[in-house]
Amino acid sequence: QVQLVESGGGLVQAGGSLRLSCAASGRTFSSYAMGWFRQAPGKEREFVAAISWSGGSTYYADSVKGRFTISRDNAKNTVYLQMNSLKPEDTAVYYCAAGPVVAGPFGSWGQGTQVTVSS
Repeated sequence: QVQLVESGGGLVQAGGSLRLSCAASGRTFSSYAMGWFRQAPGKEREFVAAISWSGGSTYYADSVKGRFTISRDNAKNTVYLQMNSLKPEDTAVYYCAAGPVVAGPFGSWGQGTQVTVSS
């Protein structure tokens, strides 16, 4: 398995931007598909975005398409989530996850980072 640590969360006004990072340990990071998920208070965790091991394929939830961009740097063992045009409904704890294929399931999870968007 791979260990994951998210960072970059915080408080931002609606319309603002944040970039989340997820640093992975281990030498096999480049073999994993990576995903971002989020969980808002009182709601179930939901898929946000995913990227294949090579970075050649990306997938997004309809709610973030056109606003969020997932990317990865295999040399740095890091996956990113650039979030633009943030909305209050984007407020959640954001988790990164790793798995063998981009369709999931994702077996390794980080501890999460809080994103709060004020109106």
